[in-house]
Amino acid sequence: MAYLIDLFLNLDVQLAQLVAQYGMWVYAMLFAIIFIETGLIIWPFLPGDSLLFAAGALAATGVLDIWIVIVLLIAAAIAGDAVNYTVGRHVGPKVFSADDYRGFLHKLLNRHHLEKAHAFFEKHGGMAVVSGRFVPIVRTFVPFVAGAASMTASKFVFFNVIGGVLWVAVCAGAGYLFGNVPIVKDNFSLVAIGIVVVSVLPIVFEVVKARRAA
Repeated sequence: MAYLIDLFLNLDVQLAQLVAQYGMWVYAMLFAIIFIETGLIIWPFLPGDSLLFAAGALAATGVLDIWIVIVLLIAAAIAGDAVNYTVGRHVGPKVFSADDYRGFLHKLLNRHHLEKAHAFFEKHGGMAVVSGRFVPIVRTFVPFVAGAASMTASKFVFFNVIGGVLWVAVCAGAGYLFGNVPIVKDNFSLVAIGIVVVSVLPIVFEVVKARRAA
């Protein structure tokens, strides 16, 4: 756990060391991490936003090519969500199979929740797929739930591409433009924490709003 925390807080240093040690293989590593975070629902805690920012910052020094980083990681993000959606579409209906409300598990996995989710994703799913990209953990679950709720495939593909392009371009682009500004570079751990805090603010606002409405 201590290693993971250190890795997260010092991604810029760790990534530079990986480039020095493995060279161009780092592109494959970056692709794999982004793909796994977005494509495998069991890995929602990987540092997607911070990693993109660090990769962009490193590209600004000339160690990595910013265009390869952006194109490759957009492909990883889109492919990851597509796999997650496909798994959700095939596995979700089997998981959410309870048709009564007896017991906690039945309440949690009741198929009526899936029906409500389907209605939501048909109406608001595009915004959820795009905006969910920018929220840690949420971005791993949104495509799975969209698939489980049988969101129209063509609609998901369209917004998956838009979300993937925006997410990678914004995060890696910000790193490329600002990652090597002295105050940012010297306080990367604080910047990494700040990225997470800003990313989860929408969830906090929604929780507060829901509680006030209740």
